[in-house]
Parts: sequence; structure tokens; C-alpha cells
Amino acid sequence: MIDTNETSVSEFILLGFSGVKNIKPLLFGVFLFIYIITFTGNIVIVTVVYVDLQLHTPMYFYLGNLSFLEILYTTNIIPRMLSNIITENHIVSFLECIAQLYFFGSLGSTECFLLVVMAYDRYVAICRPLHYATLMSTRTSFLMALCSWCAGFIATFGAIILVSQLSFCGPNTIKHFFCDLHPVLELSCKNAHVMDTVAWTLASTILLGSCLLTLASYVRIMITIKGIPSKGRQKAFSTCTAHLTVVVIFYGAMISMYVSPKAPNSVEFNRYSSLLYTVVTPFLNPFIYTLRNQEVKQAVIKSIKVLCRC
Repeated sequence: MIDTNETSVSEFILLGFSGVKNIKPLLFGVFLFIYIITFTGNIVIVTVVYVDLQLHTPMYFYLGNLSFLEILYTTNIIPRMLSNIITENHIVSFLECIAQLYFFGSLGSTECFLLVVMAYDRYVAICRPLHYATLMSTRTSFLMALCSWCAGFIATFGAIILVSQLSFCGPNTIKHFFCDLHPVLELSCKNAHVMDTVAWTLASTILLGSCLLTLASYVRIMITIKGIPSKGRQKAFSTCTAHLTVVVIFYGAMISMYVSPKAPNSVEFNRYSSLLYTVVTPFLNPFIYTLRNQEVKQAVIKSIKVLCRC
């Protein structure tokens, strides 16, 4: 006789927000609006940074990279989530689930590395201004951005290979709105404790390591700014506030989710708190960088005026 418990799972069912059927149209409308604004806002930043010659500096080059990453990040999650909300088909193939998990982890890791590079850029600009042109040359800036992208996609590749080798033969319902690591590991028919430990170690290393490096840059920046006369102090700090705001929101959400100890029976909490870093943070970033950065704001306004004249 064939043991049905050892039948390999070839597809999963994303539970999503199936428990709130009465407000599904509202959820669809809200998330669609957020996705459109996120996509449009980040496209505007990427375009403005590319077109406006005044923004051809390392700081805005990295901002363009971050905005492009946010477009990929949200596109990896939200369209599938919208499809699950509006249709009854919640099925996702095994390969599609693994691919979504890989891009989620890779883009998240890349964002960590880009935030470190952006903090280092501000450190050099404020703490070592005379060496800025040398230390942050066009070639150096490009290589640092390239290394961030490569490191992000390489860092998670080994873990994804291990996940893809796990056996899934029991329940195939993922209690989440996307293929996140912990809900997927819970469905493995064999003990996934080793994989869970590997994933936690990798996430802790990337998140805490990059967070500490970013904070170290800002500690040095704060110390330097204290010694600047009051007139120049506000200008120096204004170039950092937008980035620092994003750092606090991003790391606060990600560390609490993937590094801090998991509370028992926290499936619902984890599902809804995941919205903070998969939907809300990418949605806020364009506003943070435009409203708190005069140069970007002026460049956007100038571009809108040019378009209106056409």
C-alpha cells in the first residue's frame, strides 16, 4: 500500500485574509490604491533622479536604487495578494512559492545593505567633507550599489536551496498572504528545526549587522553635527532625517518580526504585522524622501511644471 502521508505537495494554498470576507472589496480597494501610489511614487523618484542633473550625486543615486528596489519588493507581494483577495483561487505552485520567498528575502537583504551604504555616504559627507569627492567617486558609488545588490541575492540563495529540498507531504495551507519563511517551514513533514535555526541566524546576522553599522555611522554624524555652528547644524542634519526615518521604521519592523522571539499562537499577529514592512513602509518611503528633502521636492515640482507645459 502507498503511504498517502508521503505524497509530495506540488502546490500550496495561501490563506491570506479569508477570515474577513465581509470587507474583502474594501481591502482590495485599499491595497490597490496603496500599490498604485507606491509604484507611481517610486517611479517618479527614479525618473527625477535620472533626469535632473542636480541630483546626479551619490546620495540620490542610492535613493534611486532604493526606490527601484521598493518597486520590485512590492510587486513581488501585492499583486498576488490582490488576486487572492478578489478571487477564490488561492492556489500557488511550489516553484512560485519558492520564487516569491527567494525574491522577498533577497530584496529585503539588499535593502539592508543599501541602507548601510546610504548611511556611510552621509557619514563621509558630514564627517569627512574634504575627502568626499575621493571616497564617494562615481565609480566607487556604482561598485558599492552593485555589491549591495549582489550580496543581497547571494546571501539568501543557500537558504532557499535548503528550503526547496525539504519534504512537504501534509497540510498545504499557508497561514499568510504570501510565502513567508516561517509559515512555509511549519508545513514541512520533517523536523525543520535545523532550517529554522539557519534562517534565524542568517536574518539576525544581516539585520542586526547592517543595523549596527548604520547606527554607528549616525552616532559619528551626531557627534560631528554637535560641533557645527547652529546655522550649519540644521542643514547638515536635514540631509539625514529622511534616511534615518526610513531606517527606524524598516529595522524596527523587520527585527521585531524575524529576530525577536516568537510568541506562541501569534499567527494572526504575524500576518497583520507583516503588512507594516511589505505594504506600509514602501508606501511611506516616497513621501518621506520627497516631503523631508527639499532638493527632491523641488525637482519633482519642476518636473510636474515641465509636464504641464507640454
